[in-house]
Amino acid sequence: MLGYVEEPEKVRLALSPIRRQLLDLLREPASATQLAGALDLPRQRVNYHLRELEKAGLVELVEERRRRGFTERILRASATLVVDPGVMGRAFSTIQDQYAAEHLVEVAAGAVRDVAKMQSAADAEGKRLLTFTLETEVRFAAPGDVHRFTDALTEAIRRTVEEFDSEGGRPYRLIAGGHPASRRTEGEKA
Repeated sequence: MLGYVEEPEKVRLALSPIRRQLLDLLREPASATQLAGALDLPRQRVNYHLRELEKAGLVELVEERRRRGFTERILRASATLVVDPGVMGRAFSTIQDQYAAEHLVEVAAGAVRDVAKMQSAADAEGKRLLTFTLETEVRFAAPGDVHRFTDALTEAIRRTVEEFDSEGGRPYRLIAGGHPASRRTEGEKA
């Protein structure tokens, strides 16, 4: 389940190192005692951060158990957080240059925002959001090949869209972007 966050205060609450660790561990339900042990921190400190995360709606109560005269609370992260890129303080430009890195970042941020909102709505309705992803890697012999490749890909996509486009059908947004691949360390998955 995805949780779309566009409120700066919620993002600030979730970004401290200890709270990021707690949210990561709380993918599986756990108690403050279990979390304190895993993080080698005092339970009171963990409880404080859990209460703040709970107030913000970032963690939820799964169950309460009676243990040795007190109530043990079992919590879990409410959802995998997707942060609206606009919240991070970067004002993206409206560059329309298909070769500008800023344009790719702006388009990708828009895709994150749109898909996260739709996924949250689908989750709330108990439905599945139908999406597709195409991902590959290409190696160019010369810098100019990027432009020729982009032109060829654009033409191939135009022809494919023409074949499948139906005026009364449900519209899908297709985004194709390319950026230099990061260098992977040995043993890292591709």
